[in-house]
Formats: sequence, C-alpha cells, structure tokens
Amino acid sequence: MRIGIIGTGRHGSRYARHIIAEVKGQELADISRRSPERTAQADEWGCRAHEDWRHLVADDTVEAVIGVVPPAFNLDIARACVDAGKPLLLEKPLAANRVDAEAIVSLCERAGLPLTVGQTLRYNQVIQIFRRQLPDLGPLYTFSANQRIEPSTLDWHEQPELAGAGVSFHTAVHIFDALRYMTGLEVDRVVAVTGRHYNASLEDTLLVLLEMEGGVKGTVDCSKVGQARSGRFEFVGENGQLVGDQVFNTCERIHHVNRSVLDPGKPVGTIVPLLREWQDFLSGQGANPVPGVDGLKAVAVCDACLRSAKQGGWVDVG
Repeated sequence: MRIGIIGTGRHGSRYARHIIAEVKGQELADISRRSPERTAQADEWGCRAHEDWRHLVADDTVEAVIGVVPPAFNLDIARACVDAGKPLLLEKPLAANRVDAEAIVSLCERAGLPLTVGQTLRYNQVIQIFRRQLPDLGPLYTFSANQRIEPSTLDWHEQPELAGAGVSFHTAVHIFDALRYMTGLEVDRVVAVTGRHYNASLEDTLLVLLEMEGGVKGTVDCSKVGQARSGRFEFVGENGQLVGDQVFNTCERIHHVNRSVLDPGKPVGTIVPLLREWQDFLSGQGANPVPGVDGLKAVAVCDACLRSAKQGGWVDVG
C-alpha cells in the first residue's frame, strides 16, 4: 500500500522512517511539508514531495493518507480524503475542538471512509499489562494518572488558531484514551483547573477530578512545565493495587504490604504496532485499531475539562 504523509516534521518523520524500514506491506509514496526541508527528506526517502498537502491527496498513486499536523488542519484533510476516497490516519488529537472532531467522524462515517486515530499510548507495554491485569483487581474504586513533560519547544503549541488548546488536548488526550482503553469505562463528568506558566496563550498545567461509569473516581495531572518526565498510573481495586510508570517501563502489583514486580517486557516504539494493525485493517485482515469515534470520545473529555476550568464546577462529558 502506497502511503502519503502530510507533515514530516519531528513526529511525522518518525512515521516515514518506520514505514520505510519496519512496516511490511507499506511504501512511502509522497510527503508534504511547508518547510523547504521536504526536498532533502524526499531525496533521502526516495519519494515525491509537495508543498501543498492537497496535491498529495490528489496524487493517484497515493492509496492512503497519514496526517501529522496541527489539529486545526484535520477537518480539511478529512474532507479532501473523503472526496478522494482515501483511508485516513490522523495523529491525536483528532481535532482542535469537539465540534470539528464530531464533524470529522460524521463525515467519514457517512462516506464509509476508514478513519483511524493515532492514540499510540495504547501500545505502550505498561498500558498493555495494566489492561490485562486490571480485571484481577476485582471492582475498581479509584485511580490516579499523570503525564508530565518538559515545556514545549514547538511554536505552534502557543498559537490557539492551530493548536486549539494546550496540555488538555495535546497531553491529557493520551491519558483519557488510555483510561478508557484499560478500564473499558467511559468518563461521565469532570471538574478541572488549568494554569499558564511558560505558555503565553494556552494552558500548560491541568488538574482534573474525573468520575467514570459505575462511580469510579480518579485524578489526572498533566503539565509541560518541569524539566523532568513521568507517566504514572495507580489503580485501587478490591484485591489490591496496580502501580506503574509508562515512561520508565515499570509496573508492580501490591497486595497488603507485599509488592510483586510485573515485567512489561522490553520497551517498544508505539508507532510501528499501530501502523501494522492499520495495514491489517485496510487489508481486511483485522479490526480498526483506533476508530475515529474513540478519538472523538477522548476529545470530548478534553473539551469538558476546558469548560469546567472556565465556568467552575462539574461538567458532564455528554
């Protein structure tokens, strides 16, 4: 399958290199990037380059499209792919706001266009082991999660017209999707507060209290302010606790005062398994790894957090 990638900056270039070196059944046909660096990239990767992404979508040799751009562009990309009848994989967040995310999903569903969302944290080894182990905890009562990384160095992360929001959409979206994926529960309502420290325009800290189905409550803490990283999850169930950090690939089970180390296995990159499952899906040999509606549900939680931070109090996700 000949793939076109829209946006081959820092993250999009990872997709390109994985397709070239590691994903059987996929060939990098075209790239698009506004930066003149696209020419050197195309020479290195042996593909065509376009300044305008619309030319990539229109290229008859491109069979499927991957979008790795600021989310404000995603709705237009989806419209173009629907018109061209080309399957689409969009990096998270699905859109810069809930309205656009709903429009993308509706547009693709009406057209019968395969839409996949790059919620790649699902493929982290710690997330995978949590998903397998959580049923053994019995009824789940509470949880906590955080994802803290260094301040962003991307200019567009401070441009509301491109980014839509700050850590709510670009960091917490990972956690909200992972929580749904691991627990099988939907988020019913949230109460949130945000702050700005280094980002002049958009929030770079987010603290949330969530209530999920069945009355399961927990906290989420996301930030891009400190010179350190963490990705910690803790789940409290009737039969003990699961604790781990997806950044440092650690995981343990706690029962009373006994701690059992769980081996998540060797850390793996998360893009390659997504691309392989996407390939199987498009070839009719597997299910959609992350359907568009899952991307929409994660964005809906992000949107509820921002509404709560603005107006105060609990907000239903809806």
